[in-house]
Amino acid sequence: MPGKDPLPPYFDIDPAKAAEGLSEPVDTARFAKAAAFAARGRQDLAERGYAPDGRKRLRRFSTWEVCRYLIPVPAADFRRVLREFPDLPQGLGEGHSKGFTLDEVLRLRDHFAGQGADWDYRPWRPQGLPAKTIAVANFKGGVGKTSTAAHLAMSAALDGYRVLVVDLDSQGSMTSILGGKVADEWATAFPLLARDYALALQDENRVRAAAGQDPLPLDETLAEALTLGARDLIQATHWPNIDLLGAQLNLYWAEFQVPVWRMALRSWPLWDALANGLRHDGIFEQYDIVILDTPPALGYLTINALAAADILLVPLGATFLEFDSTGRFFDMLYSTFASVEDGENAARRRDGLPEMRFEWDAVRAIITRFDAGQQTDLANVIQAYFGDFMTPYRQEVTAMIGQAGEQVNGIHEADYRAFNRDTYMRGRETFDRTWAEVKALVLGAWWRDLQMEPAGTAASEETAHG
Repeated sequence: MPGKDPLPPYFDIDPAKAAEGLSEPVDTARFAKAAAFAARGRQDLAERGYAPDGRKRLRRFSTWEVCRYLIPVPAADFRRVLREFPDLPQGLGEGHSKGFTLDEVLRLRDHFAGQGADWDYRPWRPQGLPAKTIAVANFKGGVGKTSTAAHLAMSAALDGYRVLVVDLDSQGSMTSILGGKVADEWATAFPLLARDYALALQDENRVRAAAGQDPLPLDETLAEALTLGARDLIQATHWPNIDLLGAQLNLYWAEFQVPVWRMALRSWPLWDALANGLRHDGIFEQYDIVILDTPPALGYLTINALAAADILLVPLGATFLEFDSTGRFFDMLYSTFASVEDGENAARRRDGLPEMRFEWDAVRAIITRFDAGQQTDLANVIQAYFGDFMTPYRQEVTAMIGQAGEQVNGIHEADYRAFNRDTYMRGRETFDRTWAEVKALVLGAWWRDLQMEPAGTAASEETAHG
């Protein structure tokens, strides 16, 4: 009526007109069509910003970036050294507008580190100790797991570490960020899990043969897995020191297959399959840091990641629902791993074997997408309840993070000249400070491991650089 406010849109809906707006009933074939369209769109979006051949390439880093973030020396000194040592990488470009590849930056860093600088710009890594494995997990989606994991990998690579990223999420977002190509489940972590089960099955069959029992069947899938190793599955990325073990939709099959294998062979420690697969092929010696990106669920893939991890990072937003969900995640971690310990140790006590337990060097929850203007009070409450499980720094949200994500890039891949420099520095700082928190955990854990090494078993006083 005239003069009255219009009704809310959910009133006075005509059912007959609503029916006219419906399409024909949807059958299963329509999902296939939608999936095909999405695949084409996903490829289109993923390749935006790629080179014309559809491959990702890491951009060059300007003199300002090198001197500000990678080799912190005055720009004038940096340019003087390049003039004095013409055999060093000189960068591409003229005058003050030169750009350097990451490989060139790492070579320059080695040179500056050997020139009596106040500190060594190269990454610290003890000799004789394995890589540190970092799992980024939470069973609530949208909390920033993949973004955090990707930026940690890139930050570690810029620091000079050799990084392996293992994508365990069948959505494959991390694989897209790193430009990976994964045809099917045989190019994912699945063969490593299958191989571990197949090796356990072979051990069991040797025991059964000695006892005069029939062997358990080794099917074609398991036989195929025995021919593959981690190095067959790992692919290089556009980052010279980041490699990828990628994921795609069929990896989700593992969530159904792993429990079937466990039922067939109850003695198989399914939670150790991923770590065993990487250890079996010497991966923990080949890399400095292994980063595991997990699916938003506490399934068998996540359990494998958590069991393999030395450090567990749990991203969450500063909201009640994410705090509540993360608390339940910790409760499920306790229930799951304590149950495994109880079951395994009961059997071990019967057999006179030492008991086992799960242990992590550090566990930290980290607040992501933080808006200081609106979330400080709730973030302080979360910090108070989680205590030393929290990182002191909160990962702030900036416009640059969203723009980089739209281009399927990490912040470190974005050219700062496409932004206001202050915007770039704020956006980068939030991930630099996150990396500083995590790097301190990694170095502290390595140092503690060194102190626990018996004399002579590792180079306790010597260190190597990545």
